[in-house]
Amino acid sequence: MGLTARIRTRDGWAVSHAVVTMTDMAGTQVLRAEADAEGAVRDTTALAPGAYTVIVTAVGYAPAASSAIVTASGRAEVGTVTLARQGGTELPPPGPWTIDPAHSSVAAVAQHLGISSVHGRFRDFAGTVEIAPDDVTKSRVEAVIRADSVDTGNGMRDGHLKSPDFLDVERHPRITYRSTGVTAAGPDRWTVHGELGMRGVVRPVDLDLAYLGTGADPWGGTRAAFRATTELRREDFAMNYNQVLQAGIAAIGTTLRVELDIQAVQGTVLPTA
Repeated sequence: MGLTARIRTRDGWAVSHAVVTMTDMAGTQVLRAEADAEGAVRDTTALAPGAYTVIVTAVGYAPAASSAIVTASGRAEVGTVTLARQGGTELPPPGPWTIDPAHSSVAAVAQHLGISSVHGRFRDFAGTVEIAPDDVTKSRVEAVIRADSVDTGNGMRDGHLKSPDFLDVERHPRITYRSTGVTAAGPDRWTVHGELGMRGVVRPVDLDLAYLGTGADPWGGTRAAFRATTELRREDFAMNYNQVLQAGIAAIGTTLRVELDIQAVQGTVLPTA
């Protein structure tokens, strides 16, 4: 009986200080509840069956409203409510931005043995973003990753990934990405079209990009946050190594899921603090 919901930011973090209110069709408030430390709302207030409006608010975030139906059992399962940071749809100021590696992550996930995932990241990378002043779709991004900075938490596996079977870092020390265009996919979402160079092969790769907002940092600068994802096929970059188990299952999946969490600092210089 009652209301259940999960409150999250666009990048998946719990909003522990969110407040949920429900009003009936006459506009009368029938419930007010706060999220716990995990961003979960579990309220046992008895609710009459019918249609309601659910409003979620939190300091620093834009309010979100949706409809909810209370069933005959007196339950309303709202599911996951995603809050956008206040001003999140206001685009970053135009001009140059520099990716801050200390507060960014370049990660990849591969399937292992057909039943689980292996997570890895690159620890050494740099990049720039140029926000176009009149048309954001004319913006550009460039990035360089040092291939031998791959880290999966296992030295033997990392050594194999650096070998000619995979990244071949001795012959191809850099992984590069250069955008060729941007297409709008929503008020704060875009598809970034570009070319990925890896292991001596250059292929077109699109990034699904979400803009998470802009804010001041402790060093007097301005930062913008983005999250981007894509999938790569290993064979597209001449990484054809695999070991097939007795059951016919590949030890390593043929696709990689790439996840980028990026903070960029306005300007061409990173803070030294």
